[in-house]
Amino acid sequence: MFKKFRKNLLQLVLIIFSLYLFVLVFLYFYQRNLLYHPNENNYSGDKISVKIEKVKIRTSDNIELLGWYHEKNLKDYKTLVYFHGNAGSLENRIHKLNHFQDMNINFLIIAWRGFSGNNGKPTEQGLYEDGKSAINWLAKKGVNEKNLILYGESLGTGVATHLAQKKNYAGIILETPFTSMIDAAKTFYPYIPVNLLLKDKFENYKKIKNINSPILVMHGEVDQIVPFSMGKKIYGIANEPKYSYFTKYDNHMMEFDERLVYAIKSFIESLN
Repeated sequence: MFKKFRKNLLQLVLIIFSLYLFVLVFLYFYQRNLLYHPNENNYSGDKISVKIEKVKIRTSDNIELLGWYHEKNLKDYKTLVYFHGNAGSLENRIHKLNHFQDMNINFLIIAWRGFSGNNGKPTEQGLYEDGKSAINWLAKKGVNEKNLILYGESLGTGVATHLAQKKNYAGIILETPFTSMIDAAKTFYPYIPVNLLLKDKFENYKKIKNINSPILVMHGEVDQIVPFSMGKKIYGIANEPKYSYFTKYDNHMMEFDERLVYAIKSFIESLN
């Protein structure tokens, strides 16, 4: 009787181990499909009210990126380059971009490789190249570092933080930043060794220390995708001058209400 029980128990353990191993292999090879969601659409039918020019930006590895460019006054106003998150198209950010028309700011938002009809597949290094290409495109228009603001949204904070290291940008805005993709993944997969499996790590907590530009960190306490504690930690690590906009009721998709828009506007004005 005991031998039969032990045999059944061993078989059960082997089945559980095999299933766990299958999950690990699946996650390793499928992980980028879980991280990047170019076809997710939360577009609510917003109409863009700020004047934009659709532009094409070519990367050093010969991928053409779609961008929306708004030029108000390159000489007198700062220029903001917007790095969006891991899901959706440029249209999903219209409700945010419309607010920039009431600010003294030029802006460029780009779609990542593999997003909004762009060729290529998103990876950590690929996104860094996309962001750098956007900055180089603006540099050719005469926008230098001291007049450039990097805005990162969620996953885009990883690109903004990476590119802002040891640079002299006018300012950095981080909306719902994470400490690292490893930390973020652990909140969803606590029983998976993500530190060993993860390909795209986006280690913001290491890189934020290398930024000396003024920083605005924005995060909501009820964020259910990137824990609020991560935004607070990033703010704590960041060098001065730094500013925060923390709210009690915002989820991961922060509400672009009058208070948030005022926080962004005030930060931009402080850079002049």
